[in-house]
Amino acid sequence: MYSEDFDSVGAQERTGDDVFSKPVRAGKRTYFFDVKATKGNDYYLTITESKRKLERDGRFSYDKHKIFLYKEDFDKFTESLQEVINFIKEKSPIINTEYNAEGSEDASDGQKNNSFSDVDFDQL
Repeated sequence: MYSEDFDSVGAQERTGDDVFSKPVRAGKRTYFFDVKATKGNDYYLTITESKRKLERDGRFSYDKHKIFLYKEDFDKFTESLQEVINFIKEKSPIINTEYNAEGSEDASDGQKNNSFSDVDFDQL
């Protein structure tokens, strides 16, 4: 279970048995790549974007967005994702953004910028 989940235990039903998880911290967001198993021991992938936000009362909460990706769709998803990433890299210059230990962005030119990384879904 993720640290964010402790704040809202029971608020969201978790589906599937957790098999493997890879968190990716990127500034204010964290992405989780989770391999889960069905009761029939068939694997699928969930990709969750979690963004921490400050509530009016000073408490933190998390906005989460999740997609489910089934193994029969891996090839089409990977091809399309790579095509879109390549398009963005060709059409828009990339300014390297590094994240420090606290997860905040340190852009090389002093501005906040988005950068893309290659994701190899074959290794999941």
